[in-house]
Amino acid sequence: MKNLRAVGSFGGIDADTDALLDDCFQDHEAYAAAIKHERPLVLGRKGSGKTAIYRRIVGIHSHNAFALGHTFLEYPWHHHRLQELVGVPEESRYIQSWQYLILLGLARLLINDDQSQPWSTFALEEIQTLEQFVTDSYGTKRPELGALFTPERRLRIEPHFRFGTELIGGGLNLERLPVSDLPKVVQEVNRRVRNAVLGCLNPDIDYYVCFDELDRGFSPSDSSYHHMLTGLLLAAKLMNDEAARVGKRLSVIVFLRDDIYQVLRFEDKNKITEARASVIEWDSPRTQWTLRQLMERRFSALLGEGVAVNWSDVFDESKEMSGRQRKYKHILDRTFRRPRDIIKMCNEVLLAYKADEHCDSELFLNGHVIAARRGYSEYLLRELVDEVQKHMPRHDKYFEILRSVGSGAFTREQFDSVCSLRAALLGDGDTAESILRGFFDFSIIGYQKTGGAGGGSTFVWRYLEAGARFDETASTLRVHPGLVEALGLKKWEHRDDVDDTEGT
Repeated sequence: MKNLRAVGSFGGIDADTDALLDDCFQDHEAYAAAIKHERPLVLGRKGSGKTAIYRRIVGIHSHNAFALGHTFLEYPWHHHRLQELVGVPEESRYIQSWQYLILLGLARLLINDDQSQPWSTFALEEIQTLEQFVTDSYGTKRPELGALFTPERRLRIEPHFRFGTELIGGGLNLERLPVSDLPKVVQEVNRRVRNAVLGCLNPDIDYYVCFDELDRGFSPSDSSYHHMLTGLLLAAKLMNDEAARVGKRLSVIVFLRDDIYQVLRFEDKNKITEARASVIEWDSPRTQWTLRQLMERRFSALLGEGVAVNWSDVFDESKEMSGRQRKYKHILDRTFRRPRDIIKMCNEVLLAYKADEHCDSELFLNGHVIAARRGYSEYLLRELVDEVQKHMPRHDKYFEILRSVGSGAFTREQFDSVCSLRAALLGDGDTAESILRGFFDFSIIGYQKTGGAGGGSTFVWRYLEAGARFDETASTLRVHPGLVEALGLKKWEHRDDVDDTEGT
């Protein structure tokens, strides 16, 4: 095993900058369910591993599997908004435009990449029709995602796909149809293209169309964004259902932050949640995967020299932290149980170890973990600010109020008192309860729950139980342990009869 001082870092906290991501990828249940066409909606908190799974699927290179990935960093949302259908329920306004986008992506894949084509007599004719339609409409066999709805585009639907005038109405030139007029005929166009695409899909091949980075345009107050996301989820469901009906192995997989999914409202949401959604979790009763295993893969890749390296080969677990905690539990408590959190904490511990010039230990000690908490805590606060700023525009004022409380553990009465003293920081409509509720929704705080089947007391945290709701009657509250240093709070006394990390 190599010396720890020879390690630069244990990886990046972002999937795009993590050099170890591909080599140390774990086959999480959410990944397995997605590639088996079982659960094509992957939910998780920011940093939980959605993009890692997305990249893994999009990176598939096989003779019997094809994957197409869409990200929305540069996607022209404003062009997509022009494709909404009028006269239909709001949640349905973008289903057809998303379906068109999905179908065009699949057509591009079939035309350019699927070397098994044409696999049947039907596919022989339809592949040619699809290629002619795509090329004549977009000037290339590989149209870019952002070009599908650009206003200057004119689609040549006929003579490739023919429709009766009774279906499309009069006055439309289907040989030079402006994209702005596509909503008028999109349902019939989709029906014809969908029949061609599904018929051409080889039943012996897996096909994946993946959507990631959908939070890039997220705004809680933008109802059209909500409707567009709902349209994507319903279009994906429609395509997946149709593919299953005709015996094709196609999955349209959507990767979405769970907090965004929770605010969407549409009729079939519960059906999708129950039958099609996977939630990426770590160190929970609902998964076999732990962040310890994730780090052990990284330790082995960097230190092992061909031999597996365990957590205890890196962290000295012979001496417990305060409160009789093992180092892994101490670190885990300060995370939101996300890969990026434990990678960052271990990187901070590594920095503290290297800075300890007088240390002759070959393992990370208690002092190194303690020294790492400040840098890690500041990172975690920055992460939270990124998440909450659109939901809580006055978050900076709220954090000032929390700092004024002065302690990581406090009572509701104490918080109410501080809000009264610092009333100048409150905006219109702000109350102590609304601030605490917002903090709870993002796991900045948890509350003590007394009693239950097992007796005793537990603290309820939203990051451990996505369905948990804030209890406005709770009298004892606690700041997430990972934020204590960054907020300048006094630590609470650890007590064995109150486990500060257990959920409901």
